[in-house]
Amino acid sequence: MAQRKDGDGKSGSVKAGDGKVKSGRKGAKGRASDRNGRLPLSVYEAELFRLQAELVALQEWVRSTGARVLVIFEGRDAAGKGSAIKRVTEYLNPRVARIVALPAPTERERGEWYFQRYVKHLPAAGEIVLMDRSWYNRAGVEHVMGFCTPTEHKRFMAQCPVFERLLVQDGILLFKYWFSISHAEQERRFKSRLDDPMRQWKLSPMDREAILRWEDYSRAKDDMFMQTDTAESPWYVVEAEDKRRARINMIAHLLSSIDYTEVRREPVTLPERPKAINYTRPPRDLFRYVPDHASILQKPDE
Repeated sequence: MAQRKDGDGKSGSVKAGDGKVKSGRKGAKGRASDRNGRLPLSVYEAELFRLQAELVALQEWVRSTGARVLVIFEGRDAAGKGSAIKRVTEYLNPRVARIVALPAPTERERGEWYFQRYVKHLPAAGEIVLMDRSWYNRAGVEHVMGFCTPTEHKRFMAQCPVFERLLVQDGILLFKYWFSISHAEQERRFKSRLDDPMRQWKLSPMDREAILRWEDYSRAKDDMFMQTDTAESPWYVVEAEDKRRARINMIAHLLSSIDYTEVRREPVTLPERPKAINYTRPPRDLFRYVPDHASILQKPDE
């Protein structure tokens, strides 16, 4: 795979092949971590913004060429999948880049072919689809928690590589990322949500099971990799102990894995606003305005 090229064939800023990125910063400050071992915030924010600009360029290439991109995010609970997806889509057009996060299957869906409910969410021409969990639920939580039978699990393992091979052969650009964290880091993140009213909704009984069944999930993941890490659709592991590094590394790898080119757009010019002719705005008291809540936040001297 190669990096982005502009209209003149010149290489862009994302390095190809190994997914490494040039941050543009030199010296100890660019290499050092903060006291918690995380990527320094200033380095992270600068590089994230650069990569997000490249994602916008990728989006325009996808839209103009009719490419189909499917990115699967998997990993343990609290591994940082959702926050990574947020950074990927932050500046993208939701009409081009869609997030798919399916709830538990309905009664009807449980009577369908397992992959059927996912097929309807696959990308059409000119779309990027990011799956926050995917059909791999059957290899993980459904298998560990007994939500599927051993026969259904075995059938999934046999059918999944064939299903993904068909997607790739039909031209879909498929990427599968596994966000990996230690049991200590997972537990720390769970505990941090206990007293955080903005994130308590993320906790569920399944998180308790994630702690109690750590080894069961490990065995399920190892088996899943053995059966579904294929040449056509390989797994890529994202070390996610540091969320900042995980996001940077994942986005950089995705960009370096697609041979996209810069799409030159015609510049937009704004016309002179024409003068109003035969129009008078209705009186303001005819409309319902929301209360000016912001005004109570201002100090009297502001």
